[in-house]
Amino acid sequence: METFLHIILVIAAYFLGSIPFGLLLTKHAGMGDVRKIGSGNIGATNVMRMGNKKIALATLLLDSLKGFIIVIIAKLVSAPNWTILLCAVLAVSGHIFPFWLEFKGGKGVATTIAVYWALSIPLGLFVSCAWLVLFTMTRISSFASIVSIILANVIAMYFGIKGMFFACLFISIMVVYKHKDNIKRILRGEEKTFSKNKNAEV
Repeated sequence: METFLHIILVIAAYFLGSIPFGLLLTKHAGMGDVRKIGSGNIGATNVMRMGNKKIALATLLLDSLKGFIIVIIAKLVSAPNWTILLCAVLAVSGHIFPFWLEFKGGKGVATTIAVYWALSIPLGLFVSCAWLVLFTMTRISSFASIVSIILANVIAMYFGIKGMFFACLFISIMVVYKHKDNIKRILRGEEKTFSKNKNAEV
């Protein structure tokens, strides 16, 4: 019975993570399809481009909560480490590769950071502080997101529960992959700063 519950949790993690809140909220608000503007992304930054800060904030919060909640639930039911870590990975996977949208989702930053807070407070605190410092220094959100999430692997290796490093490594690979176009612009020196163009997705 416990094994069945753990399997249900893992499956639920993907489907909860795959809920495209940015798309649903903008359509419900009569703002149209967020995928047809800007980067075509369903994350909060692209929602912001539609000119509604409240909807963008709601998207950010809900994209964060869907990752945070499923990991906390897995912990509350005393699920084994493998279940907790799979829930974390699949919540982010669902956001980045949602079945409903032909696997074309967001870039996973907000969901990832929320998942890290749920997995480990030191991990969540580190990645949040690292993002803030890097963003303050560069004003490039994509750069701050990529580097802070990569650096989080070091914290996971030394202070995480068993297997956390591999879960975080897999998550960081997905997030970096989704930022491949940003990385190309960064290397070319063409990635705009936040003050000029809010171009890094969450």
